[in-house]
Amino acid sequence: MLDSEKNIKLLFLGPPGSGKTTAIRAISDTPPVSSEVPGTDVLLDGKTSTTVAFDYSTIRLNPNETLHVYGLPGQEYLDFMGAIVGPGALGAVLMLDASSQTLAQDCRTAVEQIARIDPNLRFVIGISKTDLTPTFSMETMYALARRMSLFVPIFCIDPRDPAQARQLVRALLYVL
Repeated sequence: MLDSEKNIKLLFLGPPGSGKTTAIRAISDTPPVSSEVPGTDVLLDGKTSTTVAFDYSTIRLNPNETLHVYGLPGQEYLDFMGAIVGPGALGAVLMLDASSQTLAQDCRTAVEQIARIDPNLRFVIGISKTDLTPTFSMETMYALARRMSLFVPIFCIDPRDPAQARQLVRALLYVL
């Protein structure tokens, strides 16, 4: 690595099945290193695997800047990984699943995890599976954000779509 090269750490976090690993795969320049294993919990939408340590990949922003992307596991019993991987992160992408029956609690739990990593860590929110959830409303999400005193960009995205996943990263880099 050149002395003038700048390395930036970015986190993806949120509950299982929200699209973290999928988004990282969509935006990475290199195949991600993943700690996906067969799931032992009952996972939503037929998901058969889950992240148990973290996902990792890189994105080359320009010749002198590399974005190091880490996807944290979504299970609460693995939230200690945030303290291991999170220090030094420039920002985070919080992924939420619109089809979750516990969307509001998922958001609160993830925001608490972000605060434990770094109370000043800036983040954006990406909401997946809105196309599968006819009852989902961005107005409801905005109201939840206001109740939680969150003033962050919120996007509906398909994490499989590289352009949409990149939009989340660009929005985060913009707010930083």
